[in-house]
Amino acid sequence: MGSIGTLDRRVQFTRATLADDGYSMAETWASLGSPVWAGRSDVSDGEKNRTGAVEASAMSRFIVRSSAFTRGITPKDRMTCDGFDWNITGIKQIGRKDRLEISATARADQ
Repeated sequence: MGSIGTLDRRVQFTRATLADDGYSMAETWASLGSPVWAGRSDVSDGEKNRTGAVEASAMSRFIVRSSAFTRGITPKDRMTCDGFDWNITGIKQIGRKDRLEISATARADQ
């Protein structure tokens, strides 16, 4: 997945906001920016076992182009891709700082 040409799916980032539901302030997730192209590589079961993951979850790495928008994404944000809500667990620059690798987990039983 190292080639930037493998960006074959869309991801939508979301950010938590507080909204008044009439009774209290509740956390809701709102779309952040427009969807971006990404490549996805699933983490092997061996890698998941080494991290101690025992629940029914999917672990993947996503590659996105580095931009002012994507560099503003943090692990507090989430993303939606392939019908799953993904919790971001890590973000790092790769290549010549033209791409970002986003590690994320999603519940497999959603």
